[in-house]
Amino acid sequence: MDYDFSCRTALITGAASGMGFLTSKCLRESGANVVMLDVDEKTLTEKADEISADRLVCDVRSYAEIEKAVSYAKERYGSVDITISYAGGCPSRVLNAGKAFNDLPIDVLDWGVEVNFRAPLYMARAVFNIMREQKRGVIINIASIDALTGSGAADYSAEKSGLYGLTRSIALMGAKDGIRCCCVTPGPVLTRPAMANMRTPMGRAAEVQELVDAVLFLCSDKASYITGENLTVDGGRQCGASGGY
Repeated sequence: MDYDFSCRTALITGAASGMGFLTSKCLRESGANVVMLDVDEKTLTEKADEISADRLVCDVRSYAEIEKAVSYAKERYGSVDITISYAGGCPSRVLNAGKAFNDLPIDVLDWGVEVNFRAPLYMARAVFNIMREQKRGVIINIASIDALTGSGAADYSAEKSGLYGLTRSIALMGAKDGIRCCCVTPGPVLTRPAMANMRTPMGRAAEVQELVDAVLFLCSDKASYITGENLTVDGGRQCGASGGY
C-alpha cells in the first residue's frame, strides 16, 4: 500500500533499532519529516544518517526531554503530526535482572513503569495541545501480546495493558479536534532471534515489516475514521497463548 506523508512530521521513540528504525525509514521514504528519538546516541546517529532523518538523544523517562523533543519538532518543521512510542521492553530482560517477577529489585520494576507506561503517557501529554491547535494528529502506542494473555512477567503485562486505557481516553479527548489515538499490539516479532521460539497458531513470528505496515496504516489518512482502537498483530497467539501448530 502506497502512502503519502509529505508535509507530515513524525516523532518516533526507540527509533534506533527494530520496528522504530524501520518505521522511521518507511516514513522518510513516504515524504515525512522524521525526528528519531533514542538513548543510544551512537546507533541513533548512524541510523539517522542512513535514512537522512533528524535525530535527538532522548531519555523517555524524563518529561522534560520528551517536551524538548516535541518543541524541537514543532519549531523546526511547523507541526507535529504523528507520534509513535516504540521505546520499551520487558524489564527483567532489558536490565539483565534474570529473576522472576516476585524477586525483581524495585528499581527494575520502576524502570518498566517509567519506560513502558509513563513514557507514552508523557508523549501524549506533551503533544496533545499542539495537535489540538493544529486540529489534526495521530498518536500511536505500542503494547504487547502479553498485555492480553498475561505472562510470567506480571510487571510488563500490566504496564503494556495500561496503554489500552490511555489510548481510548486520548481518543475520546481528542476526537472533536481531529486527534486520533490508536494502539498496536504485537505478538512475537523477529527483532531478535529468541522471538522465533515463541509459538503462534500461524507457526512463525512476524517479520518486522508486517508490524510496521500495521502502524503505517493507522498513521495514514486511509485510517482517518479509526480511533481508540487496538490492532493486534500476533499470528493468532491471543487465541491460545501457549498453543501453536
